[in-house]
Amino acid sequence: MYDTILVPTDGSEHAVRAAEHGLYLARAFDATVHVVNVVDVQAAAGPFGAGGVDEEYIRRLEAEGERAIETVEAVVEATDAVETAVVRGRPSEAILDYVDEHGVDLVAMGTHGRTGVERYVAGSVTERVVRLAEVPVLTVRAVERSRVGDGYDEVLVPTDGSEAAAAAVEHAVAVAARTGARLHAVNVVDVGRFAAGPDYNPSLELMRYLEDAGETATDRVAERARDAGVDAVTAVREGTPARELLDYADENDVDLVAMATAGRTGLSRYLLGSTTERVVRHAEVPVLAVDAGEDDESTEE
Repeated sequence: MYDTILVPTDGSEHAVRAAEHGLYLARAFDATVHVVNVVDVQAAAGPFGAGGVDEEYIRRLEAEGERAIETVEAVVEATDAVETAVVRGRPSEAILDYVDEHGVDLVAMGTHGRTGVERYVAGSVTERVVRLAEVPVLTVRAVERSRVGDGYDEVLVPTDGSEAAAAAVEHAVAVAARTGARLHAVNVVDVGRFAAGPDYNPSLELMRYLEDAGETATDRVAERARDAGVDAVTAVREGTPARELLDYADENDVDLVAMATAGRTGLSRYLLGSTTERVVRHAEVPVLAVDAGEDDESTEE
């Protein structure tokens, strides 16, 4: 599934942590790792740099980029399948172009980075890559919970039974199979979607219908996982989707969350981009955001 993994870096601890996860998955899938630094010449010129910056200054920026790459190379030196590059351009665009030009299958990025010229791993750029990349993007924060440690033991995948959710399920099952992890298939019944007012309570009949649908969706994922030789458990919860998913991850010592960047429209659309973005921003564990291949304006909430 993953033959080429891209790790954009500015040398920050967040990028290094992302590189650790990228290397872990590269070993699991026998993939090549590309470590790339982007020199944003336009940002370096500043708001008054209409005339641009001279080549000497750009070379200094590129030397800084090489040093940032060396910081990550210390993490991935255990494998021979590593390629490095310093490229020029607007950060998110350069990363996306590199993905296309080199047949990248997975991008592993830190969700925060340095301020200043090389801030391309900052949240806004990472979120833009998550939104626009046609390949999965693994986002990682440099916190205690995100350490690779002994690898992945628990992988969480939200599902509503839609084709969009299935895109993430495919990747979650593949990662769990390669790493020996258990899969958690979770459905969140978002009652707030039905609220006509603060005092509204859905009927018992409606709740049973939603819970039954959630159980059906999670059972299908669990069956698929078990067919692939992966141990699986299921859960149906009620509440605000992003919050419930984050709480579940904490309560069950989840090592990785895999979720689609789009989902069903209508009543069970908790996999929409806005929820994925909230999870990406707040999860202390890595989040694998998988493009669901839907071009729906509702995903841009």
